[in-house]
Amino acid sequence: MIRILLADDQHLVRSGLRMILGAESDMTVIGEAPDGVVAVRLAKLERPDIVLMDIQMPEMDGLEATKAVTGLDGVAPRVLILTTFERDDYVFTALRNGASGFVLKNAPPEQLVEAVRVVAAGESLLAPSVTRRIIEEFARRPAAAALGRQIERLTDREQEVLALVARGLSNAEIAGKLFVGEATVKTHVSNVLTKLDIRDRVQVVVFAYENGIVQPGEP
Repeated sequence: MIRILLADDQHLVRSGLRMILGAESDMTVIGEAPDGVVAVRLAKLERPDIVLMDIQMPEMDGLEATKAVTGLDGVAPRVLILTTFERDDYVFTALRNGASGFVLKNAPPEQLVEAVRVVAAGESLLAPSVTRRIIEEFARRPAAAALGRQIERLTDREQEVLALVARGLSNAEIAGKLFVGEATVKTHVSNVLTKLDIRDRVQVVVFAYENGIVQPGEP
């Protein structure tokens, strides 16, 4: 059973989400939060598997709440950002703060349900319809701090896998491109996450673009 916490300042939105997710046999909504402060408190108390997090909320916005939730001691809940992308330019900061992905508020119910299952399974999610916008955003921003010794922790093959993950390739696609087994790719991805101390594939994308490992427009 996937335990879900809803964080959105609009009661009607929360009610709609509860109706959609509560209809699934493998999901249960364990609480609702009208702002970031309550979301963090409930996440700490109830330890849901997933927090569906709006960005623009009173008291504490979704950006700070995401950072607080994903930084909880022990096994922290995973955060799935709810956004109307054209308005929420802060989604990039949410990803840096530990969100495992995002889904559009106007997405069909089945896409929302699948997004929750994907993130609950330990994967990360970048909605295809906005991935291009993410890359464009990174193209406009200067690279962050130099890589320093971080990249030196990776083998040549791991660096190659890192770049391919950042371009959006699945494990199966990477395996085909590198002529190795999918299990081998999974091992490389796991090593990348561990060595760079990042939690999922979304953070790999952020890391790679911020540090210039891949550039927008590269094949």
